[in-house]
Amino acid sequence: MQSLKQQTQGNIGTLIKHRLRQTAILKGYRSGLEEDISKQLRKLKIKFEYESTKLPYLVPSISRIYTPDFILANGIVLETKGRWLLEDRKKIELIKEQYPLLDLRMIFNYSRSKIRKGSKTTYSKICEKLGIPFADKEIPIQWLKEKPNKRSMKIIEKLKRGTK
Repeated sequence: MQSLKQQTQGNIGTLIKHRLRQTAILKGYRSGLEEDISKQLRKLKIKFEYESTKLPYLVPSISRIYTPDFILANGIVLETKGRWLLEDRKKIELIKEQYPLLDLRMIFNYSRSKIRKGSKTTYSKICEKLGIPFADKEIPIQWLKEKPNKRSMKIIEKLKRGTK
């Protein structure tokens, strides 16, 4: 456990770093280190450019597998979530983009949960944005009584056979 003196020194150090970064940002840099390097280059009278060129690059694609929690006989695909972490939200968004005809639905412990502390965005708001029906705690009976969604069922069958 740190002593009060160590904690105070750590807090002062953090405040100084924060102040230096703010000063650097006001001068057009993204960090205190970038400002320090530019000062060094100027002091040594070295010609340089700061962030003057943009280099396009590709992020390699990664093939992933999604395993739905439940697939109902009527073609509804159910994903259940207690906590809906960023990685999972991205995955569901990609699934929705790549399989727009798949009848994907979410069941949450509490759909009004915030995506993170201090956020105004809830799980339900994300579902609404993505066009994904959702419910809390249990499957709505009307979902179970829906007529078969043939387009969704066709996608599921193709995936089971190993074709997209």
